[in-house]
Amino acid sequence: MGQKSPPILFVHGAWHGKWCYEKYFLDYFTNQGFEAYALDLPNHGQKFTTKRELRWKSLNDYVEEVAAFADSLESKPIVVGHSMGGGVVQKYLEKYEAPAGVLLASMPPSGVGRISLNIFRHHPWRFLKSNLTLSLYPLIDTPKLARQHFFSADISEKEVEEYWSQMHDESFRAFLDMLILGLPKPDLVNSKMLVLGGEKDTIFSVSQVKATAAAYNTDAIIYDGMAHDMMVEADWQNVADDIIEWVNKL
Repeated sequence: MGQKSPPILFVHGAWHGKWCYEKYFLDYFTNQGFEAYALDLPNHGQKFTTKRELRWKSLNDYVEEVAAFADSLESKPIVVGHSMGGGVVQKYLEKYEAPAGVLLASMPPSGVGRISLNIFRHHPWRFLKSNLTLSLYPLIDTPKLARQHFFSADISEKEVEEYWSQMHDESFRAFLDMLILGLPKPDLVNSKMLVLGGEKDTIFSVSQVKATAAAYNTDAIIYDGMAHDMMVEADWQNVADDIIEWVNKL
């Protein structure tokens, strides 16, 4: 009988909650024989209360939430992070041991400067409003904006509405951490890493995904036609299968 695989802990990105993994990934990984978990970061998803309580949560606050959840498991989990959650995973692995890390359309070690400039160019008034109100919700406060940022053109309006209805504000302090205050330090990470990205991702480009992989001495897997929210895109199962194949080879 083979050695039991470590549990897998999924960490969501900005504006999201664990619901983005509950749609497909958790059941799929469980049916493949894994212990699979997802958590809501502080004041996210089902824990969301008010924008004021969320506003000053730092990336380190998110890291400590992941660490507390990981400590509640029988063994150290493989940590999988999407987007901002990929940044959280990178920061987590700087401080804590884990069998491996997986980054899905992740914030690169260089941070969110490029996407911030892109948003400013395309939506200057929304970007200004976000900075004046210390709220990131104006950047995604319509289904149309959510589609632009997160989803492929082939996802139905009904699905976009379903996902967008569960999104909410994001911490302004976490944004500052991702911009400059708390950037990842790949040299401090010893865990093996898998880096995955989407060809049509408008948040983090293919070149940024490849740069992230290079920072962790590996190669990126890029999925043709896939946008940012890889766990709910039409070809989500290809992503899941590649993670499973990689984990089984560890």
